[in-house]
Parts: sequence; structure tokens; C-alpha cells
Amino acid sequence: MNVLSLMSRTAMVSCLSAVMAMSAALAQPAQKPFEPTVGQDGKDVIWVPTPQALVDKMLDMARVTAADKLVDLGSGDGRTVITAAKRGATARGIEYNPKMVELSKYNAEKEGVAGKATFENADIFKTDFSNADVVTLFLLTSLNAKLRPTILDMKPGTRVVSNTFDMGEWKADEEAIVTEGCQSYCKAYFWIVPAKVDGTWNTDKGELSLKQTFQNFTGTLKNGNVITPVTGGKLKGNDISFTAGGVEYTGKVNGSTIEGTTKSGDKWQAKRGA
Repeated sequence: MNVLSLMSRTAMVSCLSAVMAMSAALAQPAQKPFEPTVGQDGKDVIWVPTPQALVDKMLDMARVTAADKLVDLGSGDGRTVITAAKRGATARGIEYNPKMVELSKYNAEKEGVAGKATFENADIFKTDFSNADVVTLFLLTSLNAKLRPTILDMKPGTRVVSNTFDMGEWKADEEAIVTEGCQSYCKAYFWIVPAKVDGTWNTDKGELSLKQTFQNFTGTLKNGNVITPVTGGKLKGNDISFTAGGVEYTGKVNGSTIEGTTKSGDKWQAKRGA
């Protein structure tokens, strides 16, 4: 073997070794950025991890599926986003601490869901998350209240679930407490963003005037000189139900129209007034 052949062979072996080393490096998650400390300061709250048992319960309450887009506001170490991604959801974490973002990316890669779980270093109060189907939170009630107008402007039917802290005057549609595998911060609150029905609607039964308070509403149904109170008004996303004059109405809100049936099977329709 001449010197040239030997050099060529040596170069090929070196190149192959470099490729193998690079492949091995790419197959491994990046070096873990840092170890967070429970109680460490954050922008608005200290960091306390949500117990995994409660994460699972919160996602169960929100009925998260592979068809959903989930956003976790203040995503910490990424466990809620990663758990949602394992259920097939497209999950996104918004976190102000860049070190926690890097940790979350590391954890997602380690758990094999980096393609479904993404994280961004951003301010939850300045970031658009309006396309989400599910919103998860572990913030203070005061911060939830600050986010509340933004959440209520999301599409009707958006599911919202919070660890421990409620939404103030917006009462939860459902509450749950986890007793197994959870020692602290073990309560979850669940809401469904309601459609907006406040105002006047024209129906074949008369003028329907509604006063909405989150998922509940009251009002009147006026037909000529006869004014009948609306009672039991409930909204669950776009689904609406109420009673007026002894008649039970159900239907679906679609922007400026409502269509539905009475309990007896009669069809009814309402259009938003001028």
C-alpha cells in the first residue's frame, strides 16, 4: 500500500468516526440546563411544580385529545405541556424565565415529544394564544383575573383549567380535588368559555332581552304587552338553555343567530337585534 492510499484510508476512517460521533450527539438530548428550586422567584409568582397527579386530573377535566391545541401559561418545567403532548395534543408553553424554557425543551426531548411540545420565552400578558382549544394555568387569582378578559374573548367552547386558584367572580363550571398522589396544591377549577348573548334578540315568540353574567344569564321575553321572565339561563360554550313562560328552550349560538328546539320539539330561532 502506498503512502497516498494509506492517507486516503486514514481520512475516510476519520470522516466516518466524525459522522458517527455527530449522530450519537444528535440522538442524545442536550445537556440539562439547570436544576430549578421550589419557591424560586419568577416574574409574577414563585415557582412551585404542579403535582403530576393534578396535571393528569386537569387534562382529564379539559378532556384533552390529539385534536386539541393546548397552551400552558407560565409553563415552568414543562410538565403540563409534555403530559398533554403525550396524549397527542399540540401543546405550547409560554414561560418568562429563559432557563426554565431551556429545561422544558430538554425535558420534552428526553420524553420523546419535542415535535408536539414547544416552549417560548415570553410574557403571558403580551403573547397571543387565541387559537388554543385548552388553556391551563397555575397562577394567583389576581393574575387569573387579569387574564380573564382575554380568555373570555377566546372562541366559545375553549376549555380552561387552573391549579388551586380561581377566576374571582367567574365561578367555575366544575371543581375537583385530587386525594391520591398529591399533598399540596391539589384542587382544580374548570371553565368553558361561554358565547356572548348579552343584549336584545328577535324571535318568533317576541323580543328576547338577555343580561349575561359569564355563563349565566337572566332576562325577559316580550310578546306584545306580555312580558315573561327568563329563568335558568345557562351557557356551555355555544350551547344555550333557559326557561320562559313554562317553556324550556335549548339551542346553539352561532354569532348573531341562535337556533334550537323547545322541550316539546318545536323549533325556534333568534336573531340579534339592531
